[in-house]
Amino acid sequence: NIIINGAMQVAQRGTTSGLTSANDYYGPDRFRFQLNDLGTWEVSQSTESPEEEGFNNSLKLNCTTADTSVAAGSYLILQQRIEGFNAQQLKFGTSSAESMTFSFWIKSVKTGLVSIEFQHQNTSGTYYKKGATFTINTTNTWEKKIITVTGNTAQDIKDGAVDGLYITFWFTAGSNYTGGTHNTTTWASTPTNSRVSSSGVNFADSTSNEIYITGLQLEVGSQATPFEHRSF
Repeated sequence: NIIINGAMQVAQRGTTSGLTSANDYYGPDRFRFQLNDLGTWEVSQSTESPEEEGFNNSLKLNCTTADTSVAAGSYLILQQRIEGFNAQQLKFGTSSAESMTFSFWIKSVKTGLVSIEFQHQNTSGTYYKKGATFTINTTNTWEKKIITVTGNTAQDIKDGAVDGLYITFWFTAGSNYTGGTHNTTTWASTPTNSRVSSSGVNFADSTSNEIYITGLQLEVGSQATPFEHRSF
């Protein structure tokens, strides 16, 4: 598993309350929360989890002030940034570039389509992106999602203690990010407005909205395997 703290066991920062603008690490370690002009949110570690799958914790996003109108520049993002050192086994930039499979468990009051973005930095500092989507089908139910993405044979992942690979949940975004045709087919330094699907829902439209997520795993290859539970 290339993801660190995917089971949300470690939360050294504790609960963060009342965020109206954010671009930093809150709640469980390694997960970056980004928020712009989309209500007020709390980020925390929760004990709500799919215990029958071996998980005792999750990351919780809780809307405390709603925003029913999504402005052009609005966004609600959860992200893990993976160091270049830890992503070289993907062999990007070679004819042997590996596919990668991302799996996770999610639960929400709200159903609907969510965009995920895979993004990597190459040696020259250019970022290449490829999108995907999944659907939360049932209210208040833990669902496992699996997404497989083909590797980038044309561009490498910058090696070193740098931002090598991003995995980003775009839970809600405005037209600055959704106005173009969502790029889900190629690795490209695409225009900003093609990063997110326009079919997504607004998770900030009610203070009843909560999102729980855990069991994040990113692995080499096209098959999802059982979650790799590591020692604490």
